[in-house]
Amino acid sequence: MKTKWASIRNDYLSFPKYVLFHPFDGYDDLKRYKKGKMSVAIVFILLYAFLRIFTYQYEGILINDRNPIMLNSLEEIFSVILLISLFTVGNWSVTTLMEGKGSYREILIVTGYALFPLVLIGYPAVIISNFLTLEEMAFYTLAMGIAYAATGWMLFMGILNIHNYGLFKTLFAFILTFVAMAVMMFIGLLFFDLIQQFISFIASIIDELSLRY
Repeated sequence: MKTKWASIRNDYLSFPKYVLFHPFDGYDDLKRYKKGKMSVAIVFILLYAFLRIFTYQYEGILINDRNPIMLNSLEEIFSVILLISLFTVGNWSVTTLMEGKGSYREILIVTGYALFPLVLIGYPAVIISNFLTLEEMAFYTLAMGIAYAATGWMLFMGILNIHNYGLFKTLFAFILTFVAMAVMMFIGLLFFDLIQQFISFIASIIDELSLRY
């Protein structure tokens, strides 16, 4: 049992923390020695989705202007999965053309591991926000800012290392990834709009036939 818990602590805390503070060595271990696990990455993605729900509902009243009644948990989870999917597919498509060395699996693992700081800091920060005064809310904002900055750092360094890019090529890859995400969103919205129009057209034909016969 002790060995099992030690393994879980290493997978979900020790190794992600090592990657955060030693990105070159950490991502090299992730890529070369397969230390990064898909299951861990998926757990971090799900924990981030639940963090959005948790924040929506339980963030301190002094800073939370959301209406808990309007919370749609499935929508929050779907938006996270959609965002992750758009980024990973977009980055894989772009870096394939830019001779990137990373596979789609590695991109997804890196993206999941990058959420580690948000998950680690986010939950306790949201809870503590309920006990802070208005003046002390600056510390909460700072903590969340650090969490997002650390997540951005881990994602950037992860993409840089798994694709074996330099600094400027990684920046260019991120720009193209965001462009690819925008294009995919546009095509997706266009597709769903066409489907909706087609369904409406079929429904109008059925209504017309029912009125005639």
